[in-house]
Amino acid sequence: MRILVTNDDGINAPGLAVLEEIARSIAGPEGEVWVVAPAFEQSGVGHCISYTHPTMIAKLDTRRYAAEGSPADCVLAGIYDVLQGAQPDLVLSGVNRGNNSAENALYSGTIGGAMEAALQGLPAIALSQYMGPQSEDLPSIFDAAIGHGEAVVRRLLDQAIWDKGDYRLFYNVNFPPVGTGAVKGMKVAPQGYRKDTFFGVESQISPTGRKFLWIKGGPQHLPTAPGTDAAVNLDGYISVTPMRADLTAHDALDAVRKALE
Repeated sequence: MRILVTNDDGINAPGLAVLEEIARSIAGPEGEVWVVAPAFEQSGVGHCISYTHPTMIAKLDTRRYAAEGSPADCVLAGIYDVLQGAQPDLVLSGVNRGNNSAENALYSGTIGGAMEAALQGLPAIALSQYMGPQSEDLPSIFDAAIGHGEAVVRRLLDQAIWDKGDYRLFYNVNFPPVGTGAVKGMKVAPQGYRKDTFFGVESQISPTGRKFLWIKGGPQHLPTAPGTDAAVNLDGYISVTPMRADLTAHDALDAVRKALE
């Protein structure tokens, strides 16, 4: 098996090293793991592609590359430049430092990389590690991902639905903010919504007198609706959310037709 690995935390991120180990276990001794990851952190870029400027790419080691671009750029670079069109059998993105549950999924570069792979017709999984007080004193903040990542990926490959539609399915996996032994299991969960948190800005005046704005996120430990991704994560479960890049609100189509046509 040939696996392409990327992330949004950057080529030197510890979560990427965790995912590389998972990928090597999945690929097996006869398989190939190729890494194409951003040269610098790209958190929050979503499904951005560098459409208006070139992306520099550098080979760091055997099957290991850094690109000055987004995770989606890295997937495109991996498929069409690094692998010279020899498509991977699977694309893995992560393991992100922090959750990509609920509304975070809309901003996530980790999910953006998996989404681009799906748009290229490839099986793809995004993996993220929820952070919290229970995970701070663990040997690794990625303890749950280290302990359960390989099994989750194998189960998805063996038992999940992998369609080949125009907007094919890909999967968003979030590991709970607990140690590997405290993980209660895995639940398939829809994307939730944190009603009392949001992104905003905070202004700051630099020493030169210029005004800068910092993007601020809200509290991450507010539960979403029961049974949704962040809620099950905070209850100690790994969440698996099937996703598509199709943004159509299918539930509203008939009502909008009646109103407008």
